Amino acid sequence: MSLNIRPINEDLQRVAREQLFEDPTQIPAMINQLREWIKKSPHLKSRTDDQFLLSFLRGCKYSMERAKQKLDMFYTLRHHSPEFMQDRDPEKLRVAEILKLGMMMPLPETWAPDAPRIILGSMQNYDPKDYNIEELMKVSMLIMDLMHEEDDQMLICGQVNIMDLKNATLAHFLVWTPQMMKKMTMIMQEGSPFRLKGIHYINIPPFFEKIFNVFKQFLNDKIKSRINFHGSDLESLYKFIPRKLLPAEYGGEAGTIDEISSKWEKKIFANRQFLIDQATLYGVDEKKRIGRPKNPESLFGIEGSFRQLEFD
Repeated sequence: MSLNIRPINEDLQRVAREQLFEDPTQIPAMINQLREWIKKSPHLKSRTDDQFLLSFLRGCKYSMERAKQKLDMFYTLRHHSPEFMQDRDPEKLRVAEILKLGMMMPLPETWAPDAPRIILGSMQNYDPKDYNIEELMKVSMLIMDLMHEEDDQMLICGQVNIMDLKNATLAHFLVWTPQMMKKMTMIMQEGSPFRLKGIHYINIPPFFEKIFNVFKQFLNDKIKSRINFHGSDLESLYKFIPRKLLPAEYGGEAGTIDEISSKWEKKIFANRQFLIDQATLYGVDEKKRIGRPKNPESLFGIEGSFRQLEFD
């Protein structure tokens, strides 16, 4: 059986073999098995191309049952998160503006050929009065869809996130309801083939502990164990991620935030129709699901907002 998948270099082959238990001789049969399962799942409107299915097998270390569950959740969570997935035509979003905020910025280099992709997020330039949180998340999802489609480094080696909370105020977090935060956490943990290898918080404001206590209840134990807090001590961060890999604004050699965001802007608009199609051609039809249909209440059932918290 001939497969239409991208070749990967020797370093990625080694990681796939040693960490994901990839056996090239078994890939054709497993992709075909996953494709046949989709055909027998009437509620699923899923892509079935080889590269797409391979991403879920790799993301689940070739556990067929986990790959089925994650692929189902990939489309189910998106279907039940219309605020992130509907009306996502890049030409109707403030893509260039939002990218330049630097709230989600995949960095071009890693510290080794077999190291995770680094994604930097910053709140320094984001004023919550000027941007709707749903619009920000839509642009982030566009980036994630392109990385899912193209980034073998991230699909095989995982990702490491840096969150810079410099200049963050309570207003930045009050726009999030716990339900919305649970949605994004579930999309990351349960509905994505990407493996999160670490989260690093820097420039942490004093009030963030209470915010994080809400957020962490949605995290699984594995991700909780991979969270690191560095305060304002970037030397502590550099023990994990070399300074030179960061943008120039952080003293690194990865180019400026404007330069990196401009590349992503071009990539997003070059793939405009692909990105629209991912939200319009695929998904789930809960009326056709065998067994009990899923709905927002069963998936995200939580009420309230951060405004109910008491802050000193």
